[in-house]
Amino acid sequence: MKARVRPSDSDFLFQTASLYTGARMSIQDNLERVRNEVADACSRAGRNLADVDLMAVSKMHPVEALLEAHAAGQRLFGENRVQEAQAKYPDLAALDGLDLHLIGPLQNNKTSKAAELFGSVDTLDTLKTAERLNTAAAALGKQLPVLIEVKLSHEESKHGLAADDLASLLESMAPLTHVHAAGLMTVPPWSENPEAARPYFVQLRALRDRYLERFPALTQLSMGMSMDFRVAIEEGSTCVRIGTSIFGKRDASAA
Repeated sequence: MKARVRPSDSDFLFQTASLYTGARMSIQDNLERVRNEVADACSRAGRNLADVDLMAVSKMHPVEALLEAHAAGQRLFGENRVQEAQAKYPDLAALDGLDLHLIGPLQNNKTSKAAELFGSVDTLDTLKTAERLNTAAAALGKQLPVLIEVKLSHEESKHGLAADDLASLLESMAPLTHVHAAGLMTVPPWSENPEAARPYFVQLRALRDRYLERFPALTQLSMGMSMDFRVAIEEGSTCVRIGTSIFGKRDASAA
């Protein structure tokens, strides 16, 4: 996934990505603006910018959008579905430094392909899935970090593990040799008021801190999206997931 792109390939990919831009504001411009906003949020929160990753959520956007973002220096991307990422992957495989994460629910029958395509699965919530990923990663000779998705809201549409079950899952995953829990992820209920997300971010950080001594690899907190990433950074997020502000509105037909 980190194969180097030859100069001729780089030129082709850049030209292809540029065709996608058209007359609208470019993804490069959007990325620069979002990066500046993240940097400002880190400064206001007294955080080191290097401690907060920007994930470009590229789900339901055409592969040309990813190529343009990569040409603008973006390396970390989030895809929601294994099938969609698999369709895009032939055009992405040669990109230098690509770090593709799965940020949507993972069906157990897709674990082998997920282990192959992604550098991390950020939505783990069952031991069965962890074990299947471990088997697949072992067959690939690959170490696969995962984030455990914790459901902190009461919305039926939200996925994730109950907070009370986190310790049991972490303990059960400890013997796995090719999958390890690198942190936690959550999605709060949607609200136009960013402050509405703060209690969920506070709770996720408290959960991480509670188990950090027993599980020292559990350092990451993936929380915060376009509407509330500033609040998430204030509450300790190590990765903010931004989609629309970078790529524009999603094209449902691309799914």
